[in-house]
Amino acid sequence: MKILVIDDDPQVLDAVCIGFQLQWQDATVISAVDGEQGLQQFYEHDPDVVVLDITLPGRNGFEILQEIRKVSDVPVIILTARTEEIEQVRGLELGADDYVVKPFSHLALLARVKAVLRRAELPPPVRAVPDFVAGALTINFQNSEVTLHGQRVKLTPVEYKLLYHLVRNAGRLMPHQALLDRVWGADYGASPDYLKVFISRLRAKIEPDPDGPRFIENERGLGYRFTRPKDVAPPGPNVEAASQ
Repeated sequence: MKILVIDDDPQVLDAVCIGFQLQWQDATVISAVDGEQGLQQFYEHDPDVVVLDITLPGRNGFEILQEIRKVSDVPVIILTARTEEIEQVRGLELGADDYVVKPFSHLALLARVKAVLRRAELPPPVRAVPDFVAGALTINFQNSEVTLHGQRVKLTPVEYKLLYHLVRNAGRLMPHQALLDRVWGADYGASPDYLKVFISRLRAKIEPDPDGPRFIENERGLGYRFTRPKDVAPPGPNVEAASQ
């Protein structure tokens, strides 16, 4: 297990590195003090998870996150000393999987790292179930692959999990808490606003018009529903029933 920590504060780097080494002996911690060095370490070591400070000298953490997301869906946790929700939301919108607000304990960060790694595990393949087709969108459950107009859609593991659970319950309203529990775990404690950011990311990748979604409908204050376009027939047996 390789963990890349990018932070310009030597005290934070030391505390995080020592904390991981003491509590997680199988982990190898790689550190960097700025964005450019962080990218160099990222390309060289191919880490399993990245812990990324937002307020870096030179290129800030948001820019580094965007560079990482161009080539990888590795789990990324952003560190921020800012309590403003807008900064946290921006990081999630750019592709971060989670965030931790400074100051924090190394045990709390360790728990977050282990949680994002668990969420990065894709649902098991669903065999003997036909592809799910909704208009130009196709989901192959056996290969965990999503295509739009025949082109593969690159989803992060969390985005795929979210789509997976929506599609398995196509036509049904999925309450906010049910989706949060299934994708992030019942003990995570995320809010519906957190879910909203990931729904927005998913819509941007699969909807013809993310501002006027056809697939993922919002029931204000209640939850989300995946809906097939009305001119598309259901593709065979119910996925929920077939996968059980």
